Amino acid sequence: MDPTSFETHPSRYHHWRLTTDGDLATLVMQVDADHPHRPGYELKLNSYDLSVDIELADAITRLRFEHPEVKTVVFTADLDRVFCSGANIYMLGLSTHSFKVNFCKFTNETRLYLEEASAESGLKSLAACKGTTAGGGYELALACDETVLVDDGSSAVSFPETPLLAVLPGTGGLTRLVDKRKVRRDRADVFCTVAEGIKGKRAKDWGLVDAVVPRSKWDETVKARAQALAGTVTHKRGPAVALPALSPEVTANRIAYKYVELTFDRDARTAAITISAPEAAPPADLATADLWSLRAFRELDDALLRLRFNHPDLGMITLRTRGDRALVLAHDAALHASTSGFAKEVRLLQKRVLKRLDNTARSMFAVADAKDSCFAGVLLEVALAADRFYMLIDGDKVAVATSVANTGGMPMSSGLSRLAARFYGTPAAVAQILARGAEGPIASEEAEELGLATIAADDIDFADELRIAIEERASLSPDALTGMEASLRWVGPETLETKIFGRLSAWQNWIFTRPNSTGQTGALTLYGRPERPTYNFTRT
Repeated sequence: MDPTSFETHPSRYHHWRLTTDGDLATLVMQVDADHPHRPGYELKLNSYDLSVDIELADAITRLRFEHPEVKTVVFTADLDRVFCSGANIYMLGLSTHSFKVNFCKFTNETRLYLEEASAESGLKSLAACKGTTAGGGYELALACDETVLVDDGSSAVSFPETPLLAVLPGTGGLTRLVDKRKVRRDRADVFCTVAEGIKGKRAKDWGLVDAVVPRSKWDETVKARAQALAGTVTHKRGPAVALPALSPEVTANRIAYKYVELTFDRDARTAAITISAPEAAPPADLATADLWSLRAFRELDDALLRLRFNHPDLGMITLRTRGDRALVLAHDAALHASTSGFAKEVRLLQKRVLKRLDNTARSMFAVADAKDSCFAGVLLEVALAADRFYMLIDGDKVAVATSVANTGGMPMSSGLSRLAARFYGTPAAVAQILARGAEGPIASEEAEELGLATIAADDIDFADELRIAIEERASLSPDALTGMEASLRWVGPETLETKIFGRLSAWQNWIFTRPNSTGQTGALTLYGRPERPTYNFTRT
């Protein structure tokens, strides 16, 4: 059974309190020390672990779908003189390397989604830091549109990871500091090596926060700034749609949702994801939580997270689709033709889930091996996200199809569409494929000729070729594959997102395993103990 579930609801939150009042919402961080993700540590001083961030991710998604009236969300805390002290150090010290990396990746994705909500959905955010704001707490503030710090003589913002733990801010903080807030790099150098951080006027002058406010004017200033942010919003969202629980059926070797199935072969260290097409044409009124375009991608998102955290030993994933490709194309067309805010939110959610797929550190082979395979439109994006795409040659029965979903509205973190990334050296091929796709389905042999399929083979060779490829991939070093796949997937320009994930993968898969941090006398290992860490001072 899966030990970690990523489904929750505001009525079950232990660590956040969500309230709405007209066009403003408030998310109060009130971490319950007695409800950590797993036993063994206390969540003191509003420090957070995975359970805290699962609730945060849920709250942001619900604000986008269930509260379209909200234009600004204010993040604050219900703890005297502390906003958030960052990720819980004892949790990190007790965690496996795989968990630490996936934890940081999840928190990164959540903060990127908060930034996307501002840019694409008109949901602005303000961090009201009425107290110490350290590490991951400041990284949350950096993801907001504005950060306000109380000016009380003691409250500061800080990145204490390097001086105290011999690691780095794990949620994109360094990149946001210089790329997003454009803090001068010499000042950022000082800031990131001063454990106690920077407070008051200097924090404002250096660009670390947008304003410092005395306690006597705190409430009125925060509300005024939040309302001013709301006044800049021109996006229209809605109508409101409540997001019900997915409630998959979970057994030892299978997780089954309505449209997505995830199965495991533990002996072979492989897993298989199958996505089913819609069962009927899109409804006249798209604004329903059961809409295939929304439900199937919520399910895929949940499956990917369970795979990352609960099954780290399953490194080779096959991706299949089943159903009527014409219905997939019909749902794509209806979703993209709609001008409602709800339809836009569904498209944005699909984009985020596909990015989550891109960022998942597993080998992925898409497989079209049956006549009801339906890698079409938005599901073709799933195949394009894979490391390879195998197609069975069976006349015109096995085929792919394009739709408006493939024309650039679902970009990767690089800003490129998956087609543009695939044909980075031959950009004219993208227009050629879209033009051909407008004529009708593309069978396997032609898909290989056009460059959509990696390998197309007939039924004599297909099964053996695929089996051998999967077995070979599963036998290779996971560490080498993670580095190889990340290097190959991200072609083209760098963006804030690609820098965050590129640097994240590099430093976490190195610094988190170095003795200066996690060795017996490393800083992270000895945190909170009287002993001082011992460093190997050789630079590499």
